[in-house]
Amino acid sequence: KMAADIFPRKKPASSSSSTVQQHHQQNLSNNNLIPAPNWQGLYPTIRERNAVMFNNDLMADVHFVVGPPGGTQRLPGHKYVLAVGSSVFHAMFYGELAEDKDEIRIPDVDPAAFLAMLKYIYCDEIDLAADTVLATLYAAKKYIVPHLARACVNFLETSLSAKNACVLLSQSCLFEEPDLTQRCWEVIDAQAELALKSEGFCDIDFQTLESILRRETLNAKEIVVFEAALNWAEVECQRQDLALSIENKRKVLGKALYLIRIPTMALDDFANGAAQSGVLTLNETNDIFLWYTAAKKPELQFVSKARKGLVPQRCHRFQSCAYRSNQWRYRGRCDSIQFAVDKRVFIAGFGLYGSSCGSAEYSAKIELKRQGVVLGQNLSKYFSDGSSSTFPVWFEYPVQIEPDTFYTASVILDGNELSYFGQEGMTEVQCGKVTVQFQCSSDSTNGTGVQGGQIPELIFYA
Repeated sequence: KMAADIFPRKKPASSSSSTVQQHHQQNLSNNNLIPAPNWQGLYPTIRERNAVMFNNDLMADVHFVVGPPGGTQRLPGHKYVLAVGSSVFHAMFYGELAEDKDEIRIPDVDPAAFLAMLKYIYCDEIDLAADTVLATLYAAKKYIVPHLARACVNFLETSLSAKNACVLLSQSCLFEEPDLTQRCWEVIDAQAELALKSEGFCDIDFQTLESILRRETLNAKEIVVFEAALNWAEVECQRQDLALSIENKRKVLGKALYLIRIPTMALDDFANGAAQSGVLTLNETNDIFLWYTAAKKPELQFVSKARKGLVPQRCHRFQSCAYRSNQWRYRGRCDSIQFAVDKRVFIAGFGLYGSSCGSAEYSAKIELKRQGVVLGQNLSKYFSDGSSSTFPVWFEYPVQIEPDTFYTASVILDGNELSYFGQEGMTEVQCGKVTVQFQCSSDSTNGTGVQGGQIPELIFYA
């Protein structure tokens, strides 16, 4: 995802600014470009004239050799422009301890990230890409360019997902960005199983691993936590050039192994998974089996209290419900509603109505879409006891919902056609700190709309 997709475009550029844009885009790959005579007269603003000097050898009074050995790039700079853009460069070139060097080596910064920082300093433009944004954030922090650093954090927050949340958590702690850290935890808590199964989880450092394993609000089965820790241990063995043995996996996990709440697993998960993994000693396996079955439980090194997880919130959009003496026919037709929220949430499922004439079982295909793209779906059954209560139907994994965008919630039901349905629907519902708006969906072919019908509840984490 490029920065152009995240940051709003400015007004169309004038002919002169279009020329300078073309000029410094060319400078990205050619830093020996010599402008035409009297080029200064072509550009009416100092920003445009500075932009001509971006990555240009013309009048350069310093050069940077950027990148690790074997991957360096030599980039020109102009001390005055750099000193105006960064207090670190000011101290480097004009401070009491300034060194008069023509060439400065910077082995710890990626060349593309350094160029992105220079582009901001020279051109007042932010140009970020997903594969270099972390390196750019590092450069912006190192040279104290706070507005660029903030833009990097905004980019990361916008592109944050379960796939990269664990890695970004590790980086946000390193860069001391508490807002980004909090956002990472929100995603990891709500979409814990997706985050733990992601490739990025295996790339985190040991300290981040411990913090995740300690997390009280982690919304995941403990067997998933256990399997994720073993996957991390396997990759860590490779990082440390250790043989892929059970002993070494246990060695790299160290005391973090005891942060996994193995005694809180379902007995089947323990017996068929953790107990046969080989990572536990015979005494540990025996003691945990006794923990499940014996009246007098042995003392364990493992945490034996289940995680609290997250408490789902329910947004109910009807003020009353009713049933008809004839039927609310389903027969493969779709009940659908559109909704939007004002804060980022994670939809875990829907609350649905059931039979109005005694107990009955329903088959439900639920679906969540954004602009026609399916984000989540599931096919499951639920049992209705004949009451007017709602009955939860869950997605396999919670789906992240962005604010101020309409999403489509749909369900196709098969079951008793004499069922409850909602009435006196509301177009806006306040649910805790989240405001939810509803509007009719063109996908709805079975009568559901804002005023009445099915899908009475959205179940979500916030």
